[in-house]
Amino acid sequence: MEVGHVGLFVRDFDKMLDFYVKYFGLAITDIVRGPQRSIVFLTTDPTSHHQLVLVTGRPEGEGPKLVNQLSFRLKTLAELRRVYARFVEDKMPNLDPVTHGIAWSVYLPDPEGNRIEAYVDTPWYVTQPFRTAIDLTKSEADLVSETEALCRGLAGFEPMSVWTPRIAQQIRPL
Repeated sequence: MEVGHVGLFVRDFDKMLDFYVKYFGLAITDIVRGPQRSIVFLTTDPTSHHQLVLVTGRPEGEGPKLVNQLSFRLKTLAELRRVYARFVEDKMPNLDPVTHGIAWSVYLPDPEGNRIEAYVDTPWYVTQPFRTAIDLTKSEADLVSETEALCRGLAGFEPMSVWTPRIAQQIRPL
C-alpha cells in the first residue's frame, strides 16, 4: 500500500498551482477553470494520473487546519539542498530545516498556510519522534558525516539495510 494522492481545498487557485509546479516540479495532467469551481490534477509520476489535487472552495479565515502536512520525498540530498536554496532565494517565510535521523527535511508553509515538508531519506534508522535543526547550506559531505555521528548516539540506531527487512517481516499482505 502507498499513499495515492492528497487533495487540498484552496482559496487562491493560481497562487497555489504556481507554488506546487514551481517548487516541486508537479505536472498538470488535467485542469478545469470555472466560475463556480476550479480543479487541477498534478503528478510527478507518469504512471499516476494525480498525486495532488487542488480545488477551489477553502473557506476564508484561518479556521481548523484539515491537513497535518503534505510531504514530498526527494531522491537525493543534493536535490533537497537545491530546493532549499530556491526557497531561500525566493525569501519563503518560516523555513525550518531539520533532521529526523531517518530523513533530512525542510518544513515551510505553502501560500495558504498548509504545512509542507520536502525530505530525503537517510541510510539510518533512529527511534522516532526525533528532530533537530540542521544547516542545509553546509556541504553534502558535512551533512552526511554530522548526521551519521548524531544518529550513532541516538536510541534505536541501526542502518536502514538492517531495519528494512526486519520491518518488512511485520507487514501483512492485504
